[in-house]
Parts: sequence; C-alpha cells; structure tokens
Amino acid sequence: MEFGYVFLFSGLGLGALSVYLFCSVIFAKKNDAESLAWAEGNEPTPSKMPLIQLSRPLVHNLALKHVQNIKSPKYRQSVEHKITTAGISKELNTDEFIGLQILWGLMFPLFFVIMNFALQLNYPYWLSVVIGLFGMYFPHLYCSGHKKRRQVSISTELPFFIDLLALSTEAGLDFFGAIQKITEKAKNSPLADEFLVVQKDIKLGSSRQEALSNLAKRMDIDEITSVCTMIIDSDETGASIAKTLKAKSEQMRYERFARAEKEGAKASQKMLLPMIFFILPAVMLTIFSPIGLQFLYRGGS
Repeated sequence: MEFGYVFLFSGLGLGALSVYLFCSVIFAKKNDAESLAWAEGNEPTPSKMPLIQLSRPLVHNLALKHVQNIKSPKYRQSVEHKITTAGISKELNTDEFIGLQILWGLMFPLFFVIMNFALQLNYPYWLSVVIGLFGMYFPHLYCSGHKKRRQVSISTELPFFIDLLALSTEAGLDFFGAIQKITEKAKNSPLADEFLVVQKDIKLGSSRQEALSNLAKRMDIDEITSVCTMIIDSDETGASIAKTLKAKSEQMRYERFARAEKEGAKASQKMLLPMIFFILPAVMLTIFSPIGLQFLYRGGS
C-alpha cells in the first residue's frame, strides 16, 4: 500500500511538472518567445494521425521551448533520418517529434494515474513508468509503421514505373524528361513525389548523380538504391538507359515472383498449426461422435 502512495505522489509530481511547463511558456522571456515564432504560421501540413494533430497545439505551446535545450546532434540526425525515410517530413519535423516524446512521456502516465485513482481500478502505480516510456517511444513506432507501409507501396509501383521510363526513353525523351511526364500523370504516389524532389534538386543546381544519390538515402530501400546506382553507372559509361531499365524491370519481376513462391511455401507450414488445433478436432468429432453415441445407447439398453 505504501508503494501505491509513492507512485500516486509520483503521478502528482508529473502533474506538477506539466503545470510548470505550462507556466514557463506563459511567462517566457521575449527571446524565448521569438525563438518559437517559427512555429506560428509555418507549421507542417496536418498529420494523418489524429493523436498527433490533437497534440500539436500542446507541443507548440509547452514542449518546443524545452526541445531547443536538447543539444544532441547525433540524436537529432537519427530522428531526421527516420522522419525522412518514413516520408512524413511534410507533416512532422525534428523538433515536433522530440516535443511529442516529451509531451506523451508526461501525459500518458499522468492520464493513467488520474484514471486509476478516480475510477479505483487498483492497477499498480509502477505501470505509470512503463506507460511513460511507451509514450516516449510511441513516435518511433509511428514512423516505423509508416515507413513499412511506404516501402510496400513503393516496391509495388517500382517495376511499372521503370517500364514507363523505359518506354518513354525509347520514344525519344531523355531520362529526366520521361520522369517529368510520368510524375505529371501520377497521383497520390509516394514514388512519383520522390522523383519530383529529384527534379527540384536538379533545377536548384545539383548534378544528376547527387540528386539520385540523395534519393537513395531518403528512401532507404534496397530496390531504389539498386536502380539509382544502375542509372548513375549508365550515365557515366554512356550505356543505353532504356535497355538497362528493361533489364532491371525483368530482374525485379523475377525477384518478386521468387519471393511470392517462397512465401507460398511458408504458407503451408503456417497453416499446419491452425489445422491441428482447430480443423482436426472438428473432423475427429464428426467422425467418431456417431460411434460414441451408438456405444452409449447400446450400453444403456
């Protein structure tokens, strides 16, 4: 019971810390207010996740002031890389990401302590520590899930995209002219959006090799890295890009077919346990229940 009161007061301490963060922003110095002015009117696009969208005003008003005190270039670079590879740099920046970690790391356990005390749920209060750690790690989970979905979408689109590039270059367009034509027609395509960034980089003065290398770093997908390396090598050696793209497209389709066969072979093994525990008992019951009933009736007579 004493430990329960310890964790209860710890939760109240988190609440007091939240009040302190709120008051420190209200009574912030002029220089601090000016340093946060970028968040007003220059916010990222609305997030697709409702929890992030609801938390954003609190992050801007409470947490960003303290995010600037975190001086860890390596961690900031890792967060920026994670956001970029997940393709959510338009809706979330590095400061907001760290601000969400601070906010959720405090609010999640505080909400748990309040609900546990108010509703008398009698959960152990040490769970608030676990929930706080989960709140701090939750932005990483969001980025990882978004990155996986994005990689699946891009891997699905890539062979068709390469086929269109090969046809366009065979028709007389240069490589980046073909990219422009395809991206103009594509809608809601993360792959087309990334190639639009490549075009913008080239217009701003980057070389083709630099733009494609940056594309491979941003997406962090083996297939994209292979395609970019192949295009750079073809550009340097003067080889036909159309033939190279066709060969690469055929190779990717073969690899996809091989992966599908491999997953199909695994499916039979994955179905074995459900068959043993669910289907086989039903079959045995259907076969042997009439025999058992006859035995019972004959025994009773």
